Amino acid sequence: MKHYHYIFTGSGLAALMTVYEMVLSGKFEDKTILLLDENPKKTNDRTWCFWEEKKTFDAIVSQKWNSAYFKNQNFERPLDLKPYQYKLIKGLDFYTLVFDVISKQNNIHFAHQKVVDFEELGNHCVVKTEIESYTCNQIFNSIFNPEIVKRQTKYPFLHQHFIGWFIQSKEPVFHPNCATFMDFSIEQKGNTRFMYVLPTSETEALLEYTLFSKDLLQKEAYETEIKNYIQKLGITDYKIVEKEQGNIPMTCYPFWKHNTKNILNIGSAGGWTKASTGYTFKNTIKKSKDLVRFLSKENDLRKFHKTTKFWFYDLLLLDILNEKNYLGSSIFSAMFQKGNSTVIFKFLDEETSFWEDLQVIWKCPKGLFIKALFGRIFHR
Repeated sequence: MKHYHYIFTGSGLAALMTVYEMVLSGKFEDKTILLLDENPKKTNDRTWCFWEEKKTFDAIVSQKWNSAYFKNQNFERPLDLKPYQYKLIKGLDFYTLVFDVISKQNNIHFAHQKVVDFEELGNHCVVKTEIESYTCNQIFNSIFNPEIVKRQTKYPFLHQHFIGWFIQSKEPVFHPNCATFMDFSIEQKGNTRFMYVLPTSETEALLEYTLFSKDLLQKEAYETEIKNYIQKLGITDYKIVEKEQGNIPMTCYPFWKHNTKNILNIGSAGGWTKASTGYTFKNTIKKSKDLVRFLSKENDLRKFHKTTKFWFYDLLLLDILNEKNYLGSSIFSAMFQKGNSTVIFKFLDEETSFWEDLQVIWKCPKGLFIKALFGRIFHR
């Protein structure tokens, strides 16, 4: 069996971002690294959006917005994003960038193989694929196993699930400089449901029908709602250029408890996704940088995780949405109706002080969160 210092089981965003940061650091040139994934990452299978002040990955950012709208049945508010910009990166552009960097490193290898098992055996680990087996010093696993979360009830498990259509319309109805961050004016049907619109011109946009809920829908249900929304916008003539579909886990389950000295769960499998919103890209940038710094100093992977106040904030929101899923619209509406949008986005990026936390939290329905707090303390 061939031996590596590090093996990444799965080559999604978290694995690729971590390897990319390893290369940039220049501190791992003496380490052999293997990425294993049945998916060769040759197609545009997803898009990632995030807000930031800096110019991270600007070379592959395909669209930027300086402002956004928040809407519900009763009000519509433009959000000034300054000093942030809202940005979109296509999955294929990110894969191409990272694999171009990786291909120039003699110590990094990619194998198009499906991982079927891995385990820690004393001071080394074994990874088995459908084709062969490998040994390594340490494993970074990003293969998400939902059954781990479903087997327990202490921590809620919701899905952020969506279908998106990128359309071209004959009618110029979109505002290319302004995204629609959340539009809760659509029928909620007992859930947290909203439309998400990313325009790229007056006649082109990505429209996604999105839910935060326990159960998924049939494909036709998502697409019917997208058609209804397109009609509501006054569009009568359009064509679908591209479609995308996704399902992001929303949970505060303590994945880190499954880490060992030589196996670290990363990405969704490690709780790197922002539990309350499903945002992944910015969190993964931060976590991968933290991990690379950690690896240059520490060898025991059990020491990597740190729980923050934001994990607990997210847990309370998920407790509420788990019990009363229909309240999502009112919670986010209360936050955005009068709240400082810059502070809100900073809060969602987990970069606020405690005083700034309170500015956001006090805009939310206090009774719901107090009840959730007492429920978490006394009943769970």
